[in-house]
Amino acid sequence: MDTDKTDRPKAPGPRTPQAAPDTDLTSSGPDSPVSAAPDLDPATSPAEEDEEARLPDLPDQDLSEDVAAVAEGPLAVGHAAIENAVRLAPTSPGVYRMLNAANDVLYVGKAKNVRKRLSSYARVNAPQPARILRMIAATVTVEIISTTTETEALLLEANLIKQLKPRFNVQLRDDKSFPYILITGDHWAPQILKHRGAQSRPGRYFGPFASAGAVNRTITALQRAFLIRSCTDGFFESRTRPCLLYQIRRCAGPCTREIDFPGYTELVREATDFLSGRSHLVKQELAAEMEKASGELEFETAALYRDRLAALSAIQSQQGINPRTVEEADVFAIHQEGGYSCVEVFFFRTGQNWGNRAYFPRAEKSFTPEEVLAAFLAQFYDDKPPPKLILLSHEIEECELLAEALAVKAGHKVEVSVPKRGEKKEMIAHALTNAREALGRKLADTATQSRLLDGLATTLQLPHPPKRIEVYDNSHIQGTNAVGAMIVAGPDGFIKNQYRKFNIKSEGLTPGDDYAMMREVLQRRFKRLLAPPEGDAANDKAKADDESFPQWPDLVIIDGGRGQLNAVREIFEGLGLTQVSLLGVAKGPERDAGRETLFMPGREAIKLEPRDPVLYFIQRLRDEAHRFVIGSHRKLRKKDIREAGLQEIPGIGPSRKRALLMHFGTLKEIERASITDLGKVPGVSAESARKIFEFFHAQAN
Repeated sequence: MDTDKTDRPKAPGPRTPQAAPDTDLTSSGPDSPVSAAPDLDPATSPAEEDEEARLPDLPDQDLSEDVAAVAEGPLAVGHAAIENAVRLAPTSPGVYRMLNAANDVLYVGKAKNVRKRLSSYARVNAPQPARILRMIAATVTVEIISTTTETEALLLEANLIKQLKPRFNVQLRDDKSFPYILITGDHWAPQILKHRGAQSRPGRYFGPFASAGAVNRTITALQRAFLIRSCTDGFFESRTRPCLLYQIRRCAGPCTREIDFPGYTELVREATDFLSGRSHLVKQELAAEMEKASGELEFETAALYRDRLAALSAIQSQQGINPRTVEEADVFAIHQEGGYSCVEVFFFRTGQNWGNRAYFPRAEKSFTPEEVLAAFLAQFYDDKPPPKLILLSHEIEECELLAEALAVKAGHKVEVSVPKRGEKKEMIAHALTNAREALGRKLADTATQSRLLDGLATTLQLPHPPKRIEVYDNSHIQGTNAVGAMIVAGPDGFIKNQYRKFNIKSEGLTPGDDYAMMREVLQRRFKRLLAPPEGDAANDKAKADDESFPQWPDLVIIDGGRGQLNAVREIFEGLGLTQVSLLGVAKGPERDAGRETLFMPGREAIKLEPRDPVLYFIQRLRDEAHRFVIGSHRKLRKKDIREAGLQEIPGIGPSRKRALLMHFGTLKEIERASITDLGKVPGVSAESARKIFEFFHAQAN
């Protein structure tokens, strides 16, 4: 979807174009994509590419369809509670919530006539699925919210389900905002960048894209094709000569007027036309310019147009299938297998395929594909703009109501349909194939993970395969910027939204005291669990229990040997923790992977064969914790360095500081420079260059 929020500013006077100067390749700037990756936390940035959500834990298995499967007493209590609600229920549209004795929301539903809908639950002898009978048996209270229309009730229901995560509803999991491409409109030389969140900055927004990776690849290709800058406005204004992107032909150099205002505006127009669906026209124009330059024997110019055409072709080849008759649509296909559901979503905008993503909503086995898909759609568009066309693999109830609700939300007509023939049917078939393959991969991965957990339980003599494993590690440099981290793994692999980092806060802590740092991390982690839940904490606990993913770990792994393990055991004994298994992983001689020694309290050391799958699994857990904590430490250290400037580097006074900044431009470029490059700065000796380099590249403990 293309959103235009441009308020184009006035351009400055153009500067005469000139030949590319002899540019210092080290001065490409902190915001140049080729000179630096985006300033993301290395501990969390890989998760952005992990687009497939983990499989949900299956709810309790369905009971028999027979009413006798539910105890008569509780079922009678539930029927009585619902009958009381029926007497006071309105006959108008609304949303109802069923609550249990602990005041937890069990189910959220909507109805055109609330009284009539609740009456269907109150009939004692009416045949109901076991899932509904269990819900009725647990119900002690029913709360009702009246709405003006059924459309309003549908939107409110979706919002409440996402917020409350009721036990008996279909739940959309791992939902997050989608990235867009933004061509800014608040500067005379527009910038191209990836954008998430509110579209408040002036400019043209193109999307959504299925993943950050799809956006990054597209932006890179667009830079090659249209030479639009990606640097920030601050970096742009400070330039006195072109950066590296200009030298490698990924930017037209508007910062130093290597291109004038009309020329750069034409490049932005071409990029906008391409993203708006007029790609064929843009390619025709570039091809014509290439032929013209070739005919005039301007072969370098012709080669530039040739490279730009190749970049555009690369974008379209990465997009896979591009429909001929569909300009803007979202395609949803659902596949069920093994008690799980997978919804594959494809995004088509401006006639181009902008990626796909697999979702694994949480739903009981008794839900049909149509029921899961209907509930999924309402929640999916709760915080996203719907396109003009939505194509589905299955017919859903209240299809017209959903279309009406989405039209109200979007401000334009929305069509929801199940195609029966033609290209749209082919798009659904393609999405169904991807849904089936995505669920197959997830089920295979889950089976492998299950075997590893079984093997871990056998090797370590645990009472049962662990559902939740927590791994802890610390990082610091001579006690500075100390940080601890916890990563979490379970039956579906790493659970990255459960990762936590702990900035070490203890006063009087001896620099480099790993035992004291670990003590602080574990005390902060487990004291919160030991404290009785109140308010929001109680709600969080209820949600965690409802997700069937425990808050308490079955196994805690420490990166360290017997001494580290004994220190952790003392901490646990002081906290009164006796049900959590402990494991210490000591590195092999010369830190050789594959020769680790495993330690557990009260047992002899365990040595596994280097090719043992369980040992490899433990190494993966340990290495993931190390990666996460190192990333957190580096981010904290870089922040401190930037705040303190160069004054903390031994032997660097005001004169050398000014010389370094004049030569490299920014602190980030000084950090990236090699010893040889640092030694070229006037006034910086070889020894000083070595000290500066070692300061920025010191290895964390």
